[in-house]
Amino acid sequence: MGFSPILPDNDINDRPRQDAQHVLRRLRMGMIAPLAVVATLLAGCSVGPDYAAPEIGLSPAWGFAGSDATATAAPELSEWWRSLGDPTLDALIEEAVAGSWDVETAKARVREARAAFRQAGGALLPSISASGSVDRSRNGLSSSRLGDRTREASTRVQGGFDASWELDLFGANQRGVEAAGYGMEAAEEALRAALVTLIGDVATNYTSARGYQARIALAERTVASQRETAALTRAKFEAGTVSALDVANATAQVSSTEANLASLRTGYAEALHRLGVLLGREPSALAARLVADAPIPVPHSAMPMGVPADVLLSRPDIRQAERELAQATARIGQAEAARYPSISLAGSISTSGSNFGDLARSSSISWSFGPSVSIPIFNGGSLAAAVDVAAAQRDQSYVAFQSAVLTALEEVENAAVGLAQARERRDRLEEAVAAYREAVRLARSLYQIGSSSFLDVLDAERSLYSAEDSLIQTQVDITTNYVALNKALGGGWSGEVDASRPLIVDAYSGPRLR
Repeated sequence: MGFSPILPDNDINDRPRQDAQHVLRRLRMGMIAPLAVVATLLAGCSVGPDYAAPEIGLSPAWGFAGSDATATAAPELSEWWRSLGDPTLDALIEEAVAGSWDVETAKARVREARAAFRQAGGALLPSISASGSVDRSRNGLSSSRLGDRTREASTRVQGGFDASWELDLFGANQRGVEAAGYGMEAAEEALRAALVTLIGDVATNYTSARGYQARIALAERTVASQRETAALTRAKFEAGTVSALDVANATAQVSSTEANLASLRTGYAEALHRLGVLLGREPSALAARLVADAPIPVPHSAMPMGVPADVLLSRPDIRQAERELAQATARIGQAEAARYPSISLAGSISTSGSNFGDLARSSSISWSFGPSVSIPIFNGGSLAAAVDVAAAQRDQSYVAFQSAVLTALEEVENAAVGLAQARERRDRLEEAVAAYREAVRLARSLYQIGSSSFLDVLDAERSLYSAEDSLIQTQVDITTNYVALNKALGGGWSGEVDASRPLIVDAYSGPRLR
């Protein structure tokens, strides 16, 4: 509020203005002095527990004695998917980060938490409001001389300011700001957790789609080979060298493999549709883009896992749970402060006159200032119960934090075991596929010269197809477990994510005619 300079006393018309300024000056000095004293005395006063991060004792090494688990070097989690060497996957992940609705939801929650923090901070500051009114009234009948009656009308203009400030005597408002700050940090960690989940899901479904493509191609090659065998069998049957049973078995094997193609194509379509939705598009949006077959992305080197304590720092969901625990602790202080007295300072100043011009000159000024105290005496135990509620919620947050830590460790251990065992299984299946191919070659050769029965050929072809299909699935499992391991270790997006821009921008929301 600005103040005009005092004019000389010899101007009698400005005497009311000088009086008004004198009153304002006294009021201002009278408000500042007690506020400064009270603020100094009460600075730093708070109730409720102060938050301290929980200590967790973790083993110095991972429990699974695999090649990756024993590598204690810190893992490289930034853009880990690029180590798979698939440009299409790289592009899809970037598009998913930009278009995912789950990420947009997390961004909106960050904006909400930031606004709540600013809102909580406003409680620490004084509030000031202005008011004004204009009244037009008639005072009834009066007589200036006998037989002449008139009605007198008057106008009264009034304006003023009201100010109030709740002294944060026991830190209730400060605890509210503290809780809102923790909530804002938790929302930001939730956004990072959403990115970790999104990237893992995109990589997993992309790998699954490429795996289905490889299995479909294998099934189609196998059908073609089995048809050749069936044609050979029919020719031998017509020549009278084999029975109708061999023809029926050969035909049935072709139909069985063709039936498997239907389920494989369904699995591919589901993975493709899921990818489209993850990118924030229609389910079939990527059909044309992925129509060309491409190899399954497979990691070619062991991945260091660090030590279990690294997970506490790298996993955003654990950091989110810890911030939520801190927020719940601060809310206990809020509830506890409500059981103590509260002091508010309020003041008002108003001026009135017969017209607007008089408010600055020939006006009457009134003001008031003083503290008010509210002391909870009897409330039926509701305030104490509110503290117990907050404490129980803090315990739930503590359990959620501990559970998040154990779940993270479990996910890392499972992914490490799955990755190591999938690699071992792949090595054995590669040996089996090589042996079955040789068995099929020998069985066909012997069958053509009549030295072997058709059942030998049938069994060899079935075994080869099963082994080759299992090998493809194992290659998918290797990448899937590699993705799960990076996800479990907290690997995610390292680029910038702008959470400040709203999705919907209103053109105009101010006053307007209906």
